[in-house]
Amino acid sequence: MKIILRSGKDEAVKRFHPWVFSGAIKKTEGVPFDGCHVEVFSNKDEYLGSGIYQDASIAVRILAFAPERPWGFGPDFWQEKLARAYALRKETGLVDNASTNAYRLVHGEGDHLPGLIVDHYNGHLVIQVHATGLYGHLNDIALALQHIYGNSLKSIYDKSTDTLPAGFWEHTQPGGFLMGDTCEVEVVENGHRFVVDICQGQKTGFFIDQRENRELLARYCKGKKVLNTFCYSGGFSVYALKGGAELVHSVDSSARAMDLTTRNVEMNCPGCSNHGGITADVMHYLRQTGETYDLIVLDPPAYAKHQHVKHKAVQGYKRLNLEALKAIAAGGILFTFSCSQVVDMRLFQSTVMAAGILAGRKLRILHQLSQPADHPVNLFHPEGHYLKGLVLHVD
Repeated sequence: MKIILRSGKDEAVKRFHPWVFSGAIKKTEGVPFDGCHVEVFSNKDEYLGSGIYQDASIAVRILAFAPERPWGFGPDFWQEKLARAYALRKETGLVDNASTNAYRLVHGEGDHLPGLIVDHYNGHLVIQVHATGLYGHLNDIALALQHIYGNSLKSIYDKSTDTLPAGFWEHTQPGGFLMGDTCEVEVVENGHRFVVDICQGQKTGFFIDQRENRELLARYCKGKKVLNTFCYSGGFSVYALKGGAELVHSVDSSARAMDLTTRNVEMNCPGCSNHGGITADVMHYLRQTGETYDLIVLDPPAYAKHQHVKHKAVQGYKRLNLEALKAIAAGGILFTFSCSQVVDMRLFQSTVMAAGILAGRKLRILHQLSQPADHPVNLFHPEGHYLKGLVLHVD
């Protein structure tokens, strides 16, 4: 199947950007269908790459750029691509690591596998497919993963029901276990223990991308009164307690999340009396609490997943940071994050600065944070840099 691009619309692909938008297509030779292998050509009939077609705004996700020219995306293709992703994790020290056995194996475009996420939890793999055209290759992907991990692999869970359109499942069997049947897994991260619910938990079950930022936070917590907002399963709370915090309050609107936090705190700090879990809306809590904290963590869900809601998201980040700055003591530390892909670091920093002006607080940047090495950013696909964070000293 051949896709020919409009004149001038091939520049991004020549710069190795892995997306071809439907508006860039001049014509097709043959009738492409979801999941089929297509070859992409310039208007001058230059071969640019091969990918998987999908009847959507992103029409082609390119898996191989010229001069590489696979004849199809069969088992051998996935074996080779996934083995490269595994080798990178091994190089960064995450494979067979006794103190950390939760990591991202495949980070979509960052691993030259656009639309595919695979997370590893102590021998259990969770797959999320973000493109319907890719879903038909799931069995080959699973077989390749079994080959790579061998006897150490305990289960493979397909969690794509959370990432593909609801209408897709009208004619497709919903995801589930492709191997094994264990929903609740215990992992270690930097020596700390966590329960991960890979079936019902948020995303793939745990926010692996904050691993290094949690470790950094522990260095600032000794003797401090800490507030962890949007705490989910209590990752930052556990690190704060283990880092010597005098008091930690964990806040989340989900009762299920608070149950997970309580379990994880008890696993790591049995019988500790200096942790309090609060089930409440974070903004409401910040506005109503009379407490003053020495360190506050703001790690909200993505406020903007699309460009058309970016302004609304920026206003949301500004209000959230403003309320946190009102509740933080002089000399306090603010860990503030955005995982909204469309809000870049410059805009996020400007938004937090605006909150500081409104709050009348002077702020100094101690650290600029991002995602770890197992969430690599493809230099030719800057959209993959989604996690931004600032550690601020509040005067």
